[in-house]
Amino acid sequence: MIHPSAAVLALVAASALVAAAINAVAGGGSLVSFPTLLLAGYPPLLANITNTVGLVLGYAGGSTAYRGELRGQWRRVRDLGIIGALGAVLGAFLLTRTRASVFEAIVPWLLLAGSALTALQPLAGRVVRRGGGRAGRRAHPVLGLLVFANGVWGAFFGVGLSLLLVGALGLFIDDGLQRLNALKGALSLVINLVAAAYFVAFAAVAWEAALVMLPAALVGGFLGVALARRLPAAALRAVVVLVGIAVSIRLLV
Repeated sequence: MIHPSAAVLALVAASALVAAAINAVAGGGSLVSFPTLLLAGYPPLLANITNTVGLVLGYAGGSTAYRGELRGQWRRVRDLGIIGALGAVLGAFLLTRTRASVFEAIVPWLLLAGSALTALQPLAGRVVRRGGGRAGRRAHPVLGLLVFANGVWGAFFGVGLSLLLVGALGLFIDDGLQRLNALKGALSLVINLVAAAYFVAFAAVAWEAALVMLPAALVGGFLGVALARRLPAAALRAVVVLVGIAVSIRLLV
């Protein structure tokens, strides 16, 4: 049984605020909050589940802040959200059926994969900006398959989910980058909400950490654009990637 001090819980809350802010703008925020939970003494599997539950309100805050850009996209949110939710159920099921020892063995590699995805964010952005003349392809079955796969990944681990989603959306939907980012946030909310509900019902959650993360993440989601854009995008990305690599190396060693 873990009994973190008030100072440690304050650090966990701060990491949730920063993570939600990063997720609202770009993605990769879990590379901040998940290592903080590990630092607080939580085992990897419990930390991963708690991280998903604790950050869910961050996506809600970000989507609320993006409500203007979401106008006219509710059909996309509904159709793709259902597909992503089904993937999230599968991912959450797989995670809860994974032995803690197995998850601990693969988590450094998952962190490295998430770090690599975050580092490749500029490439995904170029793909999005090249996506001309694709408005009629938003129902392409490949997009549905990609969103389903993102739902599985988002529930099982989730680092890099936002990057993968915005890249997939940009390949098949011709729309402005801000509107695609808003759609990405709404789909991330659906995926994480379904995963969090599954974990609350069928898995152990470190509630002392999750309860301080939830309100902090909500604030971070609302303030994400204003806070995160004060740093150059390249600098923000570099910090997030370095954190992920450092934690991965520490776990491997």
